[in-house]
Amino acid sequence: MLAKRLENLHPYVPGEQPKDRVYIKLNANENPYPPHESVSAAVKSAMESSSEKMGLYPDPDSNELRKAVAGMLNRTGGVFCTSRTDGEKCVPGEKDRIPFEVTPDMIFCGNGSDEVLSLVFYTFFDSDRPLICPEHSYSFYPVYCGYYGIPRKAVALKPDWQLDVDTMVSEANKTDSCTIFANPNAPTGLSLTRAEISDMIRRSPKDRIFVVDEAYCDFGGESCIPLLAEFKNLVIVRTFSKSLSFAGMRLGYVVSSPDLIQAIFTVKNSFNHFPVDFLTQTAAIASCKADFYYAENAKKVVRERESITSFLRERGWFVIDSRTNFVFAKKDGISGEEIYQCVKKAGILIRHFSTPGIEDFVRISIGTPEQMNALKDVLGRL
Repeated sequence: MLAKRLENLHPYVPGEQPKDRVYIKLNANENPYPPHESVSAAVKSAMESSSEKMGLYPDPDSNELRKAVAGMLNRTGGVFCTSRTDGEKCVPGEKDRIPFEVTPDMIFCGNGSDEVLSLVFYTFFDSDRPLICPEHSYSFYPVYCGYYGIPRKAVALKPDWQLDVDTMVSEANKTDSCTIFANPNAPTGLSLTRAEISDMIRRSPKDRIFVVDEAYCDFGGESCIPLLAEFKNLVIVRTFSKSLSFAGMRLGYVVSSPDLIQAIFTVKNSFNHFPVDFLTQTAAIASCKADFYYAENAKKVVRERESITSFLRERGWFVIDSRTNFVFAKKDGISGEEIYQCVKKAGILIRHFSTPGIEDFVRISIGTPEQMNALKDVLGRL
């Protein structure tokens, strides 16, 4: 009674959501800090003064939200942790300044970056050629390949865990294929520079889409938004879930050329005309205006990331350099599963992957100083 296409589906497995007890939750790369107070105030005000809008369809194109996102990117350069804050003003770091104005018609918003990625896969990737991606990257990529019947060419990472850029470019040219990867990458946490990605796009097929997933860019990557001035085939996917404390609200977005954004709208309007609800749009607009607050939170996360990295390395752990809100680490003599179970017994959740090649690692999301100190107490006793 089931469609044959179900045979190709291998669902994504998210980080464990605890039900039996209260844990310190460091397993899903969520932001440990709450949204700015203006966000809940905006939602409360909307509920009280415009409650009738709960019964009406929201703006299907999220026009005010797209305007707010564009403004936020122009003020921050797309990297919170390097932005300078002066009171309630945010200024991009020198190397992150965007050499043009990001406009609303360059933005597409959807119900979480996973939905946005799904629409990107449907809009740009065909079933007649393989999609080029790293062997170890966001684990939803192979899920969507199975969902849409897109063949996938997974390129192994180099021994130092970096992307094998030359092989990815070679494979893309060999089959005239599109490319996708996360930068910074997940779960490794490593990041390519903007110059390295620019060179990569320049050497890849000119008439094929090149997707960079910048879910973690705000914690130390170099955004590729400035490259949109040169590359019309570049599509950048971003999310509110990590740096904007929005995982519970669901909002993702694309930054690209107006023509490619319009193509995604065509697909969206053939699937779900109203993906971003009224309250989410209200909360997200308020979040964009409070970019100075999220920039300071990103800096806090970076400080804790460097602290746990030093702590682990001093105790003989191997920790990959991270530009994200997590670290990827392993300890000789202890399996990743053992580390995960030991930490869980102490009331803390971290992430372990059973995927061959990375099964000895654990991924630790960065929490508050208090949460990270509790974790250090446990890891120090291993």
